[in-house]
Amino acid sequence: MGQTLIEVREARDESEREALLALRHDVFVQEQGVPLELEIDEHDETAVQIVAFEGDRLVGTCRVLPDGRQAKFGRLVVEREARGRGIGAALLAEAERRARAMGCDRMVLDAQTSAMGLYERAGYTARGDVFLDAGIEHMTMEKALA
Repeated sequence: MGQTLIEVREARDESEREALLALRHDVFVQEQGVPLELEIDEHDETAVQIVAFEGDRLVGTCRVLPDGRQAKFGRLVVEREARGRGIGAALLAEAERRARAMGCDRMVLDAQTSAMGLYERAGYTARGDVFLDAGIEHMTMEKALA
């Protein structure tokens, strides 16, 4: 069996936005125990929501929030069965492309410490100290997009 192509792009409609929120709920709330009130926030309406589809199945998502010359990356999730295949890196690369297109020259994110390797491989560097967000250790990371 050949490998199915992964399509990474901006969410197109309300049904895709509902699907990406459901995937985030599965991973963050169900799997990691993040309280629902911390997972969904006011930025979901204004953020650029990026999705990864394998055929017609949503397998990953993330969001980008432009803020002047800086973009805030977050809410990266990949479905459990699809992990370890480069989907997170593809979502991150598309998010960086979108941020540059919006005039941003740096990306900032709060990485779960268990996921820092993904961001380090993509050129991000950690700053500051480890902190807890929803009971999970995180570290702020950043990268120049020039």
